[in-house]
Formats: sequence, C-alpha cells, structure tokens
Amino acid sequence: QVQLVESGGGLVQAGGSLNISCAASGYIHRINTMGYYRQGPGHRRDLIARFTSAGNTEYGESVKGRFTLFRDDAKNTIYLQLNNLQPEDAAVYVCKARVQRSPLGAWTDYWGQGTQVTVSS
Repeated sequence: QVQLVESGGGLVQAGGSLNISCAASGYIHRINTMGYYRQGPGHRRDLIARFTSAGNTEYGESVKGRFTLFRDDAKNTIYLQLNNLQPEDAAVYVCKARVQRSPLGAWTDYWGQGTQVTVSS
C-alpha cells in the first residue's frame, strides 16, 4: 500500500505564515504528480499547488505569489510554504499523489488525511 502522511498546519493570524508537508511511503516505483488541494466548508476541493509529470509547478490562482511548493524526491516528500495567509485560506489541506507501485503497474491516486489550516482575522 501507499500512505500519504501530512504534518503541519494549525492556527495563524491573518498575514502570518505556516508550513505543511506530505510524505509518501510504501510500495512506490514512481510518483507522477504530487500536490495539495484544499476544501473549505461548503466548497469543492480546489487545486492549491502541485508538481506535474513534466516537472513544472502549478498553482491555484488565489495563492499565486503567496504559496510555494518544494520537493525532496529522495524522501518522496513535498513541502508547502503558506505566506500572507488570509481568512479565506482557512480550509482542510489535503495531499494527493499519483503513484505507480511497480514498473508495469497502473497509476493510482492516493490522498492524505488532510491537515487543518485556520486563519484568524
């Protein structure tokens, strides 16, 4: 199996910063894409940032210039730096990875358990 374990998050005042991370472990041959989505109350799950299969980084429009995604391929881990947080950024941030577990295996999407980010105004 593949597990995505998230850490970080918490409560911060508006304008503040947080760091969250997501580590993939288990039977992993390759990771195709890996990134973060967020879902606030009553909202759909939106892309925040992800590394694409082409090696690029995509960001959601609402976080461009404020959030930065980093990666450590040796550890199958990504890190999201969240700067200038605003109340509308409050949500559960969920990690997703598209993983191939063996050289001829299928690509499968795995999701983390989510981490809560709360922003006070």
